[in-house]
Amino acid sequence: MEAPAVLLVMGVSGSGKSTVGALLASKVKREGQAQTQDFYSLPASKPRLPFIPKLGWKFYDADDYHSEENRMKMGRGVPLSDQDRIPWLCSLHDILLSRAVASGQRVVLACSALKKTYRDILTRGRGAVPVKGDESAKERLAGEQLLVVYLCGSFETISRRLSQRKGHFMPPELLQSQFGVLEPPSGPENFLQVSVDQKSPAEIADAVMEALQRK
Repeated sequence: MEAPAVLLVMGVSGSGKSTVGALLASKVKREGQAQTQDFYSLPASKPRLPFIPKLGWKFYDADDYHSEENRMKMGRGVPLSDQDRIPWLCSLHDILLSRAVASGQRVVLACSALKKTYRDILTRGRGAVPVKGDESAKERLAGEQLLVVYLCGSFETISRRLSQRKGHFMPPELLQSQFGVLEPPSGPENFLQVSVDQKSPAEIADAVMEALQRK
């Protein structure tokens, strides 16, 4: 399987996107380096991951790119509207296009990406309409080059985790609104679904890696 240009780790707030995303970036980078250095000496019992490229993977947290207005709004317990999210998603799309595809850098992006429309914008730009720039790079990002890793879990589990998180601008009270607008990925989207119930972030990252090996 050809390596995806982007792993999009999505889910509601509190599902563990940032922690799992950072772990995944570290894991695929280590695995890729190990296989590049000594691929043919690996024991037969160790799974080989042919989809992992020689380049390293860089982790991005979409929360770091929210405007101050968005942060303040969420901090007051007000859910973001599509009008609030679209400029943010378009900025993230530009990052994926220019840094991941055009330059050859692979990335892991942690982003809520709750609606299919949001994921379309991340892939193809504002309104899912082609944007100015490298058209060949745009096409390479579409389809198989973006793999969605959907972290799903029960409201009870994620609510409990969110209530234990300190120092984040997203208050636990907004979780219900996120579940309300959530559109889990489905065909023909290219995705993996991993349950976060009763799993630590490290176990979730391991489960994603195992699923990637099987794709």
